[in-house]
Amino acid sequence: MSDSSPARPAVVLDVWCELQCPDCHSALDDVRALRARYGDRLDVRLRHFPLEKHKYAFAAAQAAEEAAEQGKGWPYVEAVLGRVEELARAGESLLVEVARELGLDAEEFDTALIDGRHILAVDADQAEGKAIKVTGTPTYVIGGERLDGGSSQEGLRERVEEIADRLLAGA
Repeated sequence: MSDSSPARPAVVLDVWCELQCPDCHSALDDVRALRARYGDRLDVRLRHFPLEKHKYAFAAAQAAEEAAEQGKGWPYVEAVLGRVEELARAGESLLVEVARELGLDAEEFDTALIDGRHILAVDADQAEGKAIKVTGTPTYVIGGERLDGGSSQEGLRERVEEIADRLLAGA
């Protein structure tokens, strides 16, 4: 038995997102700021919620899963969100190109998009999102509260910080 006290559990922030969504691109600065402010005290988890209106969102979600498997989930998500308009034009070839730019195994990305190995993970996220009444992206869930950023980002980061601070104080 060690003398050190157990580490406090991190507060979980689920960010329901889709990688062809301009609103999710706008929310990136907030997500970066939250990750910078809280570090490992806030477990920011990307949850997939591809919307039917965006043709390449489902493929992008699968690609993000492959990036996570290759150890660069967030850098990949940020890179793709930074190019939403290009994704709408270029489609899946952009997803592979971004992987290559980040030094990931681009051939494995191509194969993953063909063999569908990450479809179940994306489907599971989407089903869970629907079950908790996610209707648009981005949507944040922290401490059991759902905050819809699809209509407006205004004041959302502050609200997430209030909840995170309260949860961390009570941990």
